[in-house]
Amino acid sequence: MVHVRGGALMSWPILSVVTFLPIVGVAFILLLRGDGEAASRNARWVALWTTLITFATSLLLLRYFDPSLAEFQFVEKHAWLGGATLYHMGLDGISLPLVILTTFLMPICIIASWSVIQKRVREYMLAFLALETLMIGTFSALDLVLFYLFFEGGLIPMFLIIGVWGGPRRVYASFKFFLYTLLGSVLMLLAIMAMYWAAGTTDIPTLMKHGFSPELQKWAWLAFFASFAVKLPMWPVHTWLPDAHVEAPTAGSVILAAILLKMGGYGFLRFSLPMFPLASHDFAPVVFTLSVIAIIYTSLVALVQEDMKKLIAYSSVAHMGFVTMGIFAATTQGVAGGVFQMVSHGIVSAALFLCVGVVYDRMHTREIAAYGGLVNRMPVYATIFVIFTLANVGLPGTSGFVGEFLTLIGTFKVNPWVAGLATTGVILAAAYALWLCRKIVFGKLEKPELAGIMDLDWREIVTLAPLVLLTILFGVYPKPLLDLSAVSVDQLLENYARALGAAKAAGLVLQ
Repeated sequence: MVHVRGGALMSWPILSVVTFLPIVGVAFILLLRGDGEAASRNARWVALWTTLITFATSLLLLRYFDPSLAEFQFVEKHAWLGGATLYHMGLDGISLPLVILTTFLMPICIIASWSVIQKRVREYMLAFLALETLMIGTFSALDLVLFYLFFEGGLIPMFLIIGVWGGPRRVYASFKFFLYTLLGSVLMLLAIMAMYWAAGTTDIPTLMKHGFSPELQKWAWLAFFASFAVKLPMWPVHTWLPDAHVEAPTAGSVILAAILLKMGGYGFLRFSLPMFPLASHDFAPVVFTLSVIAIIYTSLVALVQEDMKKLIAYSSVAHMGFVTMGIFAATTQGVAGGVFQMVSHGIVSAALFLCVGVVYDRMHTREIAAYGGLVNRMPVYATIFVIFTLANVGLPGTSGFVGEFLTLIGTFKVNPWVAGLATTGVILAAAYALWLCRKIVFGKLEKPELAGIMDLDWREIVTLAPLVLLTILFGVYPKPLLDLSAVSVDQLLENYARALGAAKAAGLVLQ
């Protein structure tokens, strides 16, 4: 049974339907017979319709979600694995925006890959559909074992997407991505086992209220942090990301930046703060330090990049630094800003990688020096690229401003020095983003090979137009997205403050 608005009940498991619909598409593609162009064309259409139907179905979650309720909704609970653990799924105001972001971006990725991917098209579409199920499942799982399976399962399709359809150094990049993320997750598995032994359950809502010992909180927090910090990624374990982005196909970079990175931020909100509040409080200065270094250092590194994808990849590390800073500030504005920034960055970074893919498909190079003056031949592309550049900078009126501003306000309440240093990242973002825009879009069209470059076609406009609209909409009117998560954020912080208060009374926390 599923809890929806107004206390009504829906008798069909809508969350499981949304989660596993892409697997139906996988089955259809596997049933396709024949080789050659016909099979590839059919695989593309099956993948597109599957992702569109999944997105349309996920909108029912949005329609029936009650933002005034703090508890999990659309809950499904069934015995699983011989009763040792549960198939337990549900959504709250923190996870729902990320599920909708996932289902929204998948059709865009399929359309963006339509004519670009020409080899092993069936397998490519299979990998993306399987990845969609695993990503939705990660954000929906309410059992630690189930979460771990979804969380780790997502490594496999992305490993294949980079390793099979990537650039010249794709094997190196895919193994680096896999090994980095797997190593951190092994530590998380050990922490899950310790939590089960301590609490006797892997049920996430139960564990959020359990109250682990300070010693276990410390070690479990570090183990989870090892996994989520790599996934996010935080400095200094971010080095796999630029290589993965550079070698991945365009749609792979879109999903990597827009969704997979957000699993780390989501993990901090779902596990670190509610389950290990004392450790989160004690380790907050460490997170602040790493976040500030990420914001400033990777912004400086972005300034000297010669490859467009690498510049945007380092930009992603810097922007995710605002997310971790806001989350561990543990203030209403900080956490709400962190959730908003994850969604906003998902939209803007996806669009920027799509913009890079547009010119790469035409010129087959991502070198910044190879371009210049594109506004003279590609005015529509230039306009869209400028919009997303300004959103990446955090210009007021774009979604990029709202999340960064809230995280800075929330952090300033806790530590003005951290907020002040992080603000320099906004200045550096303007430097590298506007420099990139100037080098690619503006100036004279002097390079002869660019003389015949064509503006956006209908397929590219279809992929970018919705992202433009959302970037401006959430920049001008962020209320719907903020309201969606407000009650869940308030409850998270209320429980966090209560746990800290009890610890202070017991003399476990000094301040």
